[in-house]
Amino acid sequence: MVSIEEIKKLRDETGVSIMQCKKALEEAGGDVEKAKVMLRKISAQVAEKKADRDLGAGVVQAYVHSNKTVAGVVVLACETDFVAKNEEFVQLAYDLAMHVAAMAPQFLSDADVSEEDIKSAREVFEEEAKDKPEDIREKIVEGKMKSFLKEKVMLQQPFLKDDSKTVEEIIKEATQKFGERVELVEIKRFAI
Repeated sequence: MVSIEEIKKLRDETGVSIMQCKKALEEAGGDVEKAKVMLRKISAQVAEKKADRDLGAGVVQAYVHSNKTVAGVVVLACETDFVAKNEEFVQLAYDLAMHVAAMAPQFLSDADVSEEDIKSAREVFEEEAKDKPEDIREKIVEGKMKSFLKEKVMLQQPFLKDDSKTVEEIIKEATQKFGERVELVEIKRFAI
């Protein structure tokens, strides 16, 4: 039997409903870390189910660093005004804007990376790996390409406030938490 305190603690850490926290803890035999992993898998499934819903609301949120030399702006969309006006949703948008300012992603998603950018990066990595044995050269290039995308694509980056999760995982958790589709639509970074 899982205690109310354990359920409450997991809910405070994840923001997921009490019933889902209870179920995850019971299935994990009281192991909080296993329950968190289970909840992440569930949030990915929930996000997939809601992927075709229309986005009719959202917020535009900005973060300006204290030295006034860098700023990030995001458009975080959702289905209803009810969620868009939720303080936690607005805070998520603010945190994502802060992430944009701090991490300087060049692209929002893999789809935003042009064939030309991929080709240019691949050429650089192939040149760097040309002196390596032929049998491992392609693996080196592929590894560098993955690192390049992880560094430049926002959804693949470790989230600024919790680097154990990617930005994409944070968005999927938000979809589960708010009960409707949440999508990061646009990002922009300004710097002097």
